[in-house]
Amino acid sequence: MRVADLLLCGNAGGADARLFRMTTGRDTDMAHEPDGQEREQWPTVRLSRLLRRWWEEAGSPPGGTRPTQQALASRLGIDQTTLSRYLNPKHASTAPPRVVEALHAQLRAPAAELARARELCRAALEENSRQVTAGNGPALTGATGAANGTGGRGSPGRLRFRWALPTLVAAVMLAFVAGVVVRGQYASPPRAAAEDAAGAVPLSGASIEWPLLMKRKEDQFTRARALQHLLMAHGYEVKADGFFGDETQDAVMDFQRRHTLPSDGKVGKDTWPALVRTVGPGADGHAVLALQELLHNTGLGGTEVSGEFTAATAEDLRFFQSRHGLRPTGRADVDTWLALLVFQRPPAGTPAYQRSTGPHGVQLPPMGA
Repeated sequence: MRVADLLLCGNAGGADARLFRMTTGRDTDMAHEPDGQEREQWPTVRLSRLLRRWWEEAGSPPGGTRPTQQALASRLGIDQTTLSRYLNPKHASTAPPRVVEALHAQLRAPAAELARARELCRAALEENSRQVTAGNGPALTGATGAANGTGGRGSPGRLRFRWALPTLVAAVMLAFVAGVVVRGQYASPPRAAAEDAAGAVPLSGASIEWPLLMKRKEDQFTRARALQHLLMAHGYEVKADGFFGDETQDAVMDFQRRHTLPSDGKVGKDTWPALVRTVGPGADGHAVLALQELLHNTGLGGTEVSGEFTAATAEDLRFFQSRHGLRPTGRADVDTWLALLVFQRPPAGTPAYQRSTGPHGVQLPPMGA
């Protein structure tokens, strides 16, 4: 087995990592583990500390009352658990720009600190995007390099290739002698190019597949409502209530017949790509409602579900794209729709904004809009 074969068997933390640990007892991540001082300089942590201070000082003025996190989360349109992560420097999660600005307004924070918060938010998002794109994931510690000026030759976060390569060669030889078939055990199975184009998006080294929706009695919540909005965008008269019943199934089967798809009434890897539409700033109608429904339920902060692709929608979408290793264009293409459909939070029930006339009580646009 060649060295190149082993290196192709998996990404960081894959087959070569397993062999390396077996033969040397050492970890192959080879990334510098941050100490407390380094972590304190991460943009995400600094932003979280700033937001935390805003919240703690909200009750400082005479007569002021600091809102509870539950009440504050309700005002922002996000759940309390998400807000807690934004305000917890020890387990920080990057708050999206719109939430940062809303917190600044709700907590009446010093006006001069808004620009600093925006800068930290932008730096955190850029760093998250770089790490996800590199396949390291946001939890790895390379964030201290580019964001804080510690990268470059000799940086503790850099990989030490001078000793890594000989060790890997030794690991390969030992694996070969022991009869360990690394490629067969750890390599990802080959997929056709067409399947890659329409079926899966690489996110942090993993592949995700289109969810399968079919007729059921129970409420299927956001994904089903998004499906129903997309059907309405194609001119079908269905109700966006989250229940995949006879009406929705009939519309799906007719859509499948018209697009020469298997007419089984199930919405999966063949039907979703034909249903979704590329939408961006300035668009409106049911396709935008579907997008906003999904975006609102990803847990990154409440997105207004209005049917109009506003600047706020584009900003929320770019944030979602950067968090999931997609190019942050602010436009929903097929890959973005796929990620949105997969990364949905389990809903506790039908959201409060769902009304008979449509989200937020707005009148739904005409069929086919």
